[in-house]
Amino acid sequence: MSAILNFIVALLVAAVVIYIVGRLNLGLTVNSFVNAIVAALVIAIVAAVIIWLLGLLGITLGGGGFLGALVLLVVAAIVLLISDRFLPGLQVKGFVGAIVAAIAIAVVGWIVLWLLGLLGITF
Repeated sequence: MSAILNFIVALLVAAVVIYIVGRLNLGLTVNSFVNAIVAALVIAIVAAVIIWLLGLLGITLGGGGFLGALVLLVVAAIVLLISDRFLPGLQVKGFVGAIVAAIAIAVVGWIVLWLLGLLGITF
């Protein structure tokens, strides 16, 4: 699969996950699927910038175990809170809501990717 098509599929999968989590009212709400696509793009950009800035400070997120997972969870929650500021169609319900949404996005994302894998769709 080409890199551009791979990016589009990954963006759509992320948008579906955000839309599902928003409809389940798990820490965030999103007004429409179009807003979910934009949210997925903004979240990816904000996450890339935060990871880049942390890298400049010498902080890596590749650590394993419970502490590594906890750091990634907090970074994901911060990404959601920052993205909320840029998108009128995305509302995050405070830091606790961002933590809940980050966990829900991870779980729903894993389930969606697992189901796609069962169908033979990988990227």
